[in-house]
Amino acid sequence: MAELDGRPVDPAQLQALALTNYGHFTTMLVTDGLVRGLELHLARLARDCRTLFGAELDVERVRAHARRAAPAAGAAVVRVTVFDPALDVGTIGAPAHPRVLVTTRPAGAAEPPPLRVRTVRYEREMPEVKGVGLFGALRHRREAQAAGFDDALFADRTGAWSEGGTWNVGFVREGEVVWPEARQLHGVTMELVRPLGPCRTAEVREAAGFEAAFATNAAVGLRPLAAVDSVRLAPVHPVVEALREAYAALPGEPL
Repeated sequence: MAELDGRPVDPAQLQALALTNYGHFTTMLVTDGLVRGLELHLARLARDCRTLFGAELDVERVRAHARRAAPAAGAAVVRVTVFDPALDVGTIGAPAHPRVLVTTRPAGAAEPPPLRVRTVRYEREMPEVKGVGLFGALRHRREAQAAGFDDALFADRTGAWSEGGTWNVGFVREGEVVWPEARQLHGVTMELVRPLGPCRTAEVREAAGFEAAFATNAAVGLRPLAAVDSVRLAPVHPVVEALREAYAALPGEPL
């Protein structure tokens, strides 16, 4: 399903996303009309809209469009993309009138298998913004999968680890979660998980010495990492399992 400002989208209106690809988005798991961290999702959309378009976003309008598209019962992944179909490469500096595209897809497996990732040197442009331009992240994911891994974990120019293309990462050592200290998108799921157990932020450059690790993403919650490069990690670990249970118990907000 795809709707632009609450109406079926004309394929011509999507050309700006395909050809200019300038905008931002958020992805939410909607379960029986409820979303964990809904206010965080909406706040990020408003913040990114000011950053990319210099415009204010009516988050209640966004909420209404998302609610209209989401199923009343069951689970679905709802993506809200904010872009201006009138802007193209030549007119990108014109005053913007952002519009709201809502798309839905079925929710994936409740407990997908652990990830095996490899590290790559890559820094997203403006990582603090959840922009639609995913070329670099998807290129590295594709190359990682061709090499036998599931995804890529990014390292900045100094070698410090930061994030995956569509997920944050936490590492477990002696009952504590270590979140990488590097420029990254502070995802909604990561922000919800951080208060659920002992944690700190520190520079991370290698997996040796950590017992376990996990990825966070709104569509899947917490997903264990089985390996980073050649270092194997525990696919099942009590700290990760406790965080998964605590996250699953968080109440959702009505869409």
